[in-house]
Amino acid sequence: MTEPTATPTPSPPTGARARLKQVGPGLLAAATGVGAGDLVATMVAGAQYGMLLLWAAVLGTVLKLALAEGVGRWHLASGSTLLDGWRRLGYWATVFFGVYIVIWGFVYGATAMSAVGLPLNALFGGLSVRYWAMIAGVLGLVLVWIQRYEVFEKFITVLVLIKFVSVVSIAVLAAPNLLDVANGLVPRLPEGSVVYVLGLIGGVGGTITMAAYGYWMIAKGWKGTGWLSMMRLDNTIGYVMTGIFVIAMLVVGAEILLGQELTASDTGLLTLGDELGARYGEWARILFLIGFLAVTWTSLLGVWNGVSLLFADWTRTIRLPHGAKAEVGVPAAAGTAEGDTDAANTALAGTPDGTATGYRASEAERSLPFRGYLLWLTLPPMGLLFIDRPFAVTLVYGVLGAAFMPFLGISLILLLNSRRIARDGRSGWLSNAMLAAASALFVVLFVYDVIDRLT
Repeated sequence: MTEPTATPTPSPPTGARARLKQVGPGLLAAATGVGAGDLVATMVAGAQYGMLLLWAAVLGTVLKLALAEGVGRWHLASGSTLLDGWRRLGYWATVFFGVYIVIWGFVYGATAMSAVGLPLNALFGGLSVRYWAMIAGVLGLVLVWIQRYEVFEKFITVLVLIKFVSVVSIAVLAAPNLLDVANGLVPRLPEGSVVYVLGLIGGVGGTITMAAYGYWMIAKGWKGTGWLSMMRLDNTIGYVMTGIFVIAMLVVGAEILLGQELTASDTGLLTLGDELGARYGEWARILFLIGFLAVTWTSLLGVWNGVSLLFADWTRTIRLPHGAKAEVGVPAAAGTAEGDTDAANTALAGTPDGTATGYRASEAERSLPFRGYLLWLTLPPMGLLFIDRPFAVTLVYGVLGAAFMPFLGISLILLLNSRRIARDGRSGWLSNAMLAAASALFVVLFVYDVIDRLT
């Protein structure tokens, strides 16, 4: 009987063209993390302070890039998923994430669908926002249910290009003063701006979807520390594009809405669309609404896919040993001496979309937990479209959400300095400094958010 031939694991690309063809997971992670709420926060900051807070958007991009690089490096250097890393920290980490992802999905599902419903209603009318939102949720469910990663990545990349071109074009149309832009790169805190600064720094592509980055890398076949430079290029392109996008939105707010009193809800973006139509014509309003739709649609589809993958892996890892008993990292992957990257990669050969700890991307996309969480994101939250959100659920959602980013940053510091990963994948002083700065910032954001919700 002939033995089946193992599927070869892709090799890292060489040459600029080949490397650019591999770019994708970073675009998904960065773009998915920017939703309508981030656009509103950026627009309001621009309307209130002009270009003075530009430096905060740039700093936010740099810190998120450091976090995303840490997520990607853990996957490549450990040969395991981020959930595997968290179970190494103990049951508390896995349980925290399990509670968070269930509550988060229920509330965010309604938020994401409503955000897509707004531009659909503005563009096509006919139905109210809530019914457009329900249509968007079901369509997202169907698309993610039947898709596979390769198709999903290409589709999201097209949406990213649409939203990037539309919003940057509007920013160019607004013709910002370049001296004001340069002046905005100098850090300063105008009176009353602390909350806006924290929001700008925290809102550049920073959500639970950052944790999904490694799962998209696995689906693409990236494995081992030989892919580190490709991962860093991928991340850099994704977050630089997202940073430019957010800066363009700040420019639009500063140049077109400066001094106006704006609502902090997603409907504030419709105010901007109306203002663009009044100034430049209906074509400008439609261009912006198309970009708005691409932003919200990217965020919805990215969450429907990426967070469902996280939940599917959570159902796997919660049943495995935790703490010191957890066999995670290079020794577990290779069965060899600690830090032996080559042996680890050999042990993983034949499973280009999987890890040595048992995760398989192609199986996860078809699994019952993946599809069950897709339904959880879509159907129960529709009830919230017709009623006000229950205060207790919203409070728990907000507090857990604010706690997630410091949890991610601190856990990465612990994991990336451990002996469970290859030596060439461990953090150096620069990475540790950036992760520590990001973690400290998110702790401050967490405190501010909890105080704001309880007062």
